[in-house]
Amino acid sequence: MGQEPEGNDITRTPTPTTTTTPTATTAPWPPVAPTGSPRPDAVAQTDTGPRAEPETSTDAGPAPGPGQGSGPGPDSGPPGPSAVPSSASGAGVWEGLVTSALLGTDRRTPPGGERGPGAAAALLDAAAAETVRRRAGLRPARAARLPDPAPEDPRPPLPDAAARRLAMLLTDRPGTAGGGRRGSAPDLMELLPQWLATANARGFAPPPQTLPALLDAARGRTDLRPAALAFAGPRALWLARLNPDWRFALRATPGGGTAPPGADAAERARRLWSEGLFAERVALLASLRARDPAGARELLASTWETERAEDRLMFLDSLRTGLEAADEPFLEQALADRSRNVRATAAELLSALPHSALAARMAARAATCVSLDRTRTPPAITVEAPHECDSGMERDGVVAKPPAGRGERSWWFGQLVEAAPLATWPARLAGRTPEEIVALPVSDGWQSELHAAWCRAAVRQRDGGWARALLGAPTAPEAGGPGAVSLAERAKLLGTLSAGERAEWVAGFIATHGLSEAFQLLGMCGVPWATPLGRAVVDALEIARDAGSYPWSFSGVMGLAERCLDPAEAGRLDGLLAIPDEREDASPGAGWYWAEAFQRLVTTLRLRAAMAEELQAGP
Repeated sequence: MGQEPEGNDITRTPTPTTTTTPTATTAPWPPVAPTGSPRPDAVAQTDTGPRAEPETSTDAGPAPGPGQGSGPGPDSGPPGPSAVPSSASGAGVWEGLVTSALLGTDRRTPPGGERGPGAAAALLDAAAAETVRRRAGLRPARAARLPDPAPEDPRPPLPDAAARRLAMLLTDRPGTAGGGRRGSAPDLMELLPQWLATANARGFAPPPQTLPALLDAARGRTDLRPAALAFAGPRALWLARLNPDWRFALRATPGGGTAPPGADAAERARRLWSEGLFAERVALLASLRARDPAGARELLASTWETERAEDRLMFLDSLRTGLEAADEPFLEQALADRSRNVRATAAELLSALPHSALAARMAARAATCVSLDRTRTPPAITVEAPHECDSGMERDGVVAKPPAGRGERSWWFGQLVEAAPLATWPARLAGRTPEEIVALPVSDGWQSELHAAWCRAAVRQRDGGWARALLGAPTAPEAGGPGAVSLAERAKLLGTLSAGERAEWVAGFIATHGLSEAFQLLGMCGVPWATPLGRAVVDALEIARDAGSYPWSFSGVMGLAERCLDPAEAGRLDGLLAIPDEREDASPGAGWYWAEAFQRLVTTLRLRAAMAEELQAGP
């Protein structure tokens, strides 16, 4: 008599040889698909369990009980139509089933099956039975060590209403309305950064169940990471160590697990610096630089000579944080680096130190290029640009080759003036103030080049006095100002002023020039906007609406207003919600679109007010 079918062997459970605890990650199980083809790669991944042996093999374990033996018993029924003979057991059965599924039952008969209308159903039955048999044959693995408990978060919990609001902000993804319009619904994701800033200022801790969504949001938006990770707290770092998708939190958070605190923190930091991945080393250096600038510099110097050029550039850039005079010797050494980019970065950092030796060298070079011609009425600035870029200039960071379309001499001259301390010029130009110097005429068409270099120097050296002089009055007829050559330059200069001064200047600019050129300037102002600035924006929007223009031209400003306008201003906007009468020369339908845009603005402002109130309540 031949061997019996193994239809009952799928219920046979092998006896484990060791006492262990199964884990969910022992091996993946192949899915049982109702239609289609089983995964071919499932064979190699799952066919690792013990096989059901033929009846003639010697079993060292106890005799099988009823329903567990290989032969028919009182509890076992007859084999089904898809039973697979033992001659095709093990990996061969699964491979045969996969092949039949891929080629089709018309071209390849399933193992143990027959051609005909029921072949496809028999194949699926056989695959289901084989899947159960393979799962039952998995060897249990040793249980992994449980992770350490999550640290406690000492901050008070969020108020209930604020917790519900956070869940809504993290889960709601409103789409745009038809036709490319946003509709009147607020954009909740754009409100999340402001909500996080307020929650961090109040010192609340997030509900633990929201931490995964917070980490996912921070993973998708780098602009959210600082505030999201600060709010998520120490438990987020604990989670990040357990999920590779959230490892960015360890790199983005100062000290985020790169060198955990402890008695041997210094030794672990050095070991991580020597053995860690590049991203981990960058995070470690940035974290250490924020706490101990000298220690970070010494750590970088210990391996500087052996680092790759691209790595040296990234590491050197971290010295911008906490830049101090003690960094000068290391930066002077970096001026002789083999990499041009490293030399340029070192020169830029040294020029930001007004008393460094490089700043003095640059001041001497720039002073020879600029002089005051007192023979003219009024006196004028004359410029004699350098005729060559010598090796000393190149060592100090001057790039010899200009970009396409730029003359060599003007290119070298701009770099020298940008790197020279701004204190050089009052002494060079007869003790004049920055305002007086900027007002001087410049001969031979060098004014734009000279003023642009002064703008870059004022931004690099964070000199508010020179920034005010170059910005000029916001009500000046020319939007470009007396010294800045573009609105982008003016926006950078505004960054050197206080928040109140920035808001006042931009409000005056909008009142004079309108909103068409104000978007970059508004982005430099603090949130929420000061009352004069907010009212200037609303008044300018109302003027644009009454002129019959489409609101799409002001969509950027409108989006900023939704996030930055003081919520207390919502009441002033109620009169703008009605659809205005359209002028004959107005764009068709513009009034309806403006009403919708103002409705969205008012709804968003009131939502922001409600969010702030929820975060002020007690837990």
